[in-house]
Amino acid sequence: MKIAAGADHAGFALKQVLIARLRAAGHEVVDLGTASADSVDYPVFAHAVAAQVADGQAERGLLVCGSGIGMCMAANRHPGVRAADCVTVEMADLARRHNDANVLCVGARLLDEDEAWAVIQAWLATPFEGGRHEHRVALIDGLAPDSAS
Repeated sequence: MKIAAGADHAGFALKQVLIARLRAAGHEVVDLGTASADSVDYPVFAHAVAAQVADGQAERGLLVCGSGIGMCMAANRHPGVRAADCVTVEMADLARRHNDANVLCVGARLLDEDEAWAVIQAWLATPFEGGRHEHRVALIDGLAPDSAS
């Protein structure tokens, strides 16, 4: 799978470890930065990754910052991107199964390397369930009429 990855300074070290593990698992990873632990603005990297996912250059995106929250907020500004900030395997599973999350955000201040890797593995391995969730995902993407009205 082709995965676009990005991080800010807080997520730099964890991103490096996760990219190495992803490549060792056979994934193609495009590292969109940052390239050091020097302070940077996280939205720059969130937008770069989300843009690649939105236009089909990458199948999925991975973003790492201190908490995952800011990256997630920025990535979700892109049409077609469904970013999820996950801190447990169960959250990653549900984000894929129910929400077809195509960008995963993780927090380097919340997860250690092994915990983050477990979350990523669940997110990569879990298929979108479809069914009743398809209409809801279409609503997220603004592609379906609101059935609540």
